[in-house]
Amino acid sequence: MALSDLVGRICIKTRGREKNRKCVIVDIVDDNFVIITGPKDLTGVRRRRVNIKHLSITEQKIDISKGAPDDEVRKIAASIQDYTIKSK
Repeated sequence: MALSDLVGRICIKTRGREKNRKCVIVDIVDDNFVIITGPKDLTGVRRRRVNIKHLSITEQKIDISKGAPDDEVRKIAASIQDYTIKSK
């Protein structure tokens, strides 16, 4: 999968304090890092830079622009069934 295809992908964090929680890739930093957001009020994942190796990237994708603000992501992600459930 090309890096340019990652923006908007729904992922599950595999490491850290937010392990097993869903998030969305909103921007690409470089070959190893991306910017993700939950947003925090939906899934408990705050906007941050993470290593791609610490994400399990799903086939689901939402239509957002690169660098989209949390409000834009929140509106679209809230409409997805099972997105707001915090996995543990």
